[in-house]
Amino acid sequence: MNLYVRYFDHETLATNMDEVVNFLNSINEIKVDDSVVSRIMSFVETEGEYPFRLKVSYSNYVLFLKTEAKDLNEFKYLEKLRKEQRLDGRMLMSERKRTQLEILNEPHIGWYDASLTFKRVVQNPETGKCKYVDTRFRVRLIAESAMHCYNRIVEHLKNRQDVDHRSQFPSAKSNSFEYDFLNAKKEEDPESESKDSVTVESVSTDNGISGISIADQGSLNFSDDASEFAS
Repeated sequence: MNLYVRYFDHETLATNMDEVVNFLNSINEIKVDDSVVSRIMSFVETEGEYPFRLKVSYSNYVLFLKTEAKDLNEFKYLEKLRKEQRLDGRMLMSERKRTQLEILNEPHIGWYDASLTFKRVVQNPETGKCKYVDTRFRVRLIAESAMHCYNRIVEHLKNRQDVDHRSQFPSAKSNSFEYDFLNAKKEEDPESESKDSVTVESVSTDNGISGISIADQGSLNFSDDASEFAS
């Protein structure tokens, strides 16, 4: 393992400690003593490949990097490749995020079976204190896209009298929002009334609160009119 050493514009690639010491001695600001050599040797002997910085003054350091490169030109070439790979990695992550948003906004007009788990503020009737309860709201509705579906659900919940305005809603990109695009036209089914009921669940096992249901305030039904769903 060789060492890349840099101090401002001074740099070298050393293959042994003698070359490191000679390089440091060539710089007037750096004083090389047994303590400095010992600290560099400790860095060389460790298994990690993290950078090591030798303090020269209050804000100036000598940088040491372990490398398999045989000379300075090869080191710079390898560093260039690593920087390009890191840049590609960041671009790929950006592409994944953009693709997720594109999928959510991709036009698909029709029926969606969707659920949203949100943090609902619920008051304990015994103590009067409020707490957040994970509440799952499920519904079938007509929407123009998955994002439109999400926005309609959040808007509906925010306008419900039995949902406290302090309740918190997750991002459409989170795992708390799930949806299935069913079809462009709702299938006729003689049992559609029972199949199309809204499922609302919440889970809580402390402070005596359990089974809190949004549906307690009334029956929620589907409507072909998208502006009135689950009203």
